[in-house]
Amino acid sequence: MQKVITLKDLCLVTKTAPMAADIHGGRAKCLQRLIRLDMPVPTTVALSFDAVRAIAGGQAVDTPQILRHFEEAPLLSVRPSSMDPDWGGPGAMLNIGMNDAKHAELSEALGAEAATRIYMRYIQSFAVEVARLDPEEFYLPDHPSADALRAMLNTYEAEMDAEFPQNVAEQLAEVLRSMARTWEGTTARLLRQAKGAPADAGLGLVVQGMALAVGEGVCGSGVIQFVDSATGAEQINGRFVPQALHSETLRDAKDALFLTRDPRGPSLQDQAPEAFATLIEFGALGRLRLREEMEIKFILRDGQLTILDAVRVQRSPQAAVRIAVDLAESGVIPRQEAVMRVQPAALSELLHRQIARDATRDVIVRGIPASPGAARGQLVFSANEAQASAARAEACVLVRRETTPEDIRGMHAAAAVVTLRGGITSHAAVIGRGIGLPCIVGAGDLDVDERHRTITAPDGRVFAAGDIVTVDGTTGQLLAGEPRMLEAALDDAFQTLLSWADDVRDIGIRANADTPADAKTAHNFKAQGIGLCRTEHMFFDGDRVDLMREMIFADTAQGRAAVLERLMPLQRSDFKELFQIMQGQPVCIRLFDMPLHEFLPAGKSGLRDLAELLDVPMAEVTARVEDLTEYNPMLGMRGVRLGLTVPEIYDMQARAIFQATVAVSDEGNVVVPEIMVPLVSAKREVELIESRIESVAAAVRTETGVDFDYKLGVMVETPRAAMRSQDIAEHATFLSFGTNDLTQMTYGLSRDDAGRFMSDYVKLRVYEEDPFHTLDLDGVGELLKLGAERGRAGRPDVTLSICGEHGGDTAAIAFCRAQGFDYVSCSPFRVPVARLSAAQLAVKDKIGR
Repeated sequence: MQKVITLKDLCLVTKTAPMAADIHGGRAKCLQRLIRLDMPVPTTVALSFDAVRAIAGGQAVDTPQILRHFEEAPLLSVRPSSMDPDWGGPGAMLNIGMNDAKHAELSEALGAEAATRIYMRYIQSFAVEVARLDPEEFYLPDHPSADALRAMLNTYEAEMDAEFPQNVAEQLAEVLRSMARTWEGTTARLLRQAKGAPADAGLGLVVQGMALAVGEGVCGSGVIQFVDSATGAEQINGRFVPQALHSETLRDAKDALFLTRDPRGPSLQDQAPEAFATLIEFGALGRLRLREEMEIKFILRDGQLTILDAVRVQRSPQAAVRIAVDLAESGVIPRQEAVMRVQPAALSELLHRQIARDATRDVIVRGIPASPGAARGQLVFSANEAQASAARAEACVLVRRETTPEDIRGMHAAAAVVTLRGGITSHAAVIGRGIGLPCIVGAGDLDVDERHRTITAPDGRVFAAGDIVTVDGTTGQLLAGEPRMLEAALDDAFQTLLSWADDVRDIGIRANADTPADAKTAHNFKAQGIGLCRTEHMFFDGDRVDLMREMIFADTAQGRAAVLERLMPLQRSDFKELFQIMQGQPVCIRLFDMPLHEFLPAGKSGLRDLAELLDVPMAEVTARVEDLTEYNPMLGMRGVRLGLTVPEIYDMQARAIFQATVAVSDEGNVVVPEIMVPLVSAKREVELIESRIESVAAAVRTETGVDFDYKLGVMVETPRAAMRSQDIAEHATFLSFGTNDLTQMTYGLSRDDAGRFMSDYVKLRVYEEDPFHTLDLDGVGELLKLGAERGRAGRPDVTLSICGEHGGDTAAIAFCRAQGFDYVSCSPFRVPVARLSAAQLAVKDKIGR
């Protein structure tokens, strides 16, 4: 049964009319607010969401009920009024009611050419937007004439087999029907859903009397705003076009006036000072009463201002932060509201260089956006090439089929990284996010020829080493050339907003940091400590990888210990620097977790180099590499399993941690290191490691004569560890859930390979989201909840956290707050985003949203 449009669905906008943004849309509600502020708004009728849905469904439009509010033979406009202006909507239709009689009337008042231009532009719009006719048939000449007008009317009649409608009610009905059906169309629905609108989002429409911008004296159409859209700084800008016949003229007109006095030419302030002063007053009034920076669209005719609309100023992420902070500091909104007004994702853009929104993009290939930001450089194909480029102070983009720990030095040297394989938690993605390196993974449509050092795009174009490309890690696009970039923008407003966020959030935010550089970034972003330091990444720095290889080839425990003894001062220096940078904040150090085979080279040339380094036969090297080969190394000899079977590694690391603790304590800082055991699945594993580490601690205390404390905890990343966390917690002061591996093991998915088919799975709705990108609250979340409950049963004061890549995700933070976790840990460059997300969640709970 069709919905019947009632008088409640057609509302004359007045100060007291019963209106709401969720019924009539944001534009309609804003117009009512302008009327309440006594701004000169034309007569306006609002159609509700229900009315527009009914019209789209075929319900006849009750145009007499609309037109009764306007003068006889009016000119009208119709504009969309969605709940959120960012959701878009059909374009506005102007000058509805224009016909032969109105053309004759306006010819007397405005002149034949102006009236003819208005009429022809309206016919063009109606034919193309409403009647859906071919735009090429309705060309608007530079100098409209009576003959051109008649020809356009004849064209319409020929195409439609009917005369152009002369009745304003008929025109209005057709416009409303067209705009309603456009909103309900599939394309429009998909576009607004991509902008975050719900599938059933409604559209209101506002019908408004036209205010013509032509006549005697200073007449025209303009738009004014009072802040800079890019920076948010206070600044009057906009444009005013004299004798404007159409809103498009505002964008294109070459005769536009400056708004404020300017030595370069005439201004509205000079030609109409009273109207300009009134606009300034309206801007200040709107900011105070509407509690927002507004862009005001206006018409000036014969010295009289008409306000057509006022919309929220479009703003960049930097401007969004500045505007929110300025409104709060001037007392217009509370600080908590300022915190709520900035999208966490906007902060991510501020932390990195970005490609300008208006830049031309020549896309080579699309992949998975793994680490945000943009960078350009010369194509290189190996870590060594990247390091050589860095030595020459030349920016480069490293392209690999997939990265391994051996590529870390090259990644540090590169400006950006692209891999053909991998997903959101692959090696390249994790390292990229950790060091703030723009990264694209899973660009499988790209063909790489490492021998000839070229890449071939899906469209056949070939790019060679040395060619300049640009990586957009925010969108996952690899681009040819050098599009215009915007620099990172961390100003005082950014710091102020986050300080307000810290005042209200109720969960700790730490950072995953593997190097002193990571720790400095984390400290600068006000992380409350390090929640995960992956020590194995330290072993690929400088000559350490060669020492690790020498250790791997040692035949006895004594031989391994001897090599590790040479590594220990380097580790001790690493930990000491981390403790010094974090200035007494907690530092959680994960013991060695990586399979040993990842330290060994691949390919015959690498094996030959290793044989030469170790001074052993090539056959012995090959045999040892084969011995270490595992069918599934991520489930093999790594983590605590390696720590128990090759205990010299953990002994060395524990000694380095404790010696660094003593050294920093001598400097006056109190350090309580947190030592985390990875890949635990059984209580006995923790017991054995605990005993061994305590023995090392006792030895260091004896050797140094310095007492110190430390905490021992477990990284819960196997389903069994979550299930048995009650037993495990008896020997662990903290449980930190590693959601990357826990997701991998729960799903039985390889996080490095899942990117090949994950997009298809999401499209098919097998999974709602990539579980490596968004924490699976139903499955993995159930394990987290169970692990937390059982962990507290084993030790009521156990500290709980997550330290996987999900740690900076809003949904994961919400889950952790609900389960009473103590903190989340994420990549350093996600710390500001996590701080704001946690604050917004706390505020929402407080106000009951």
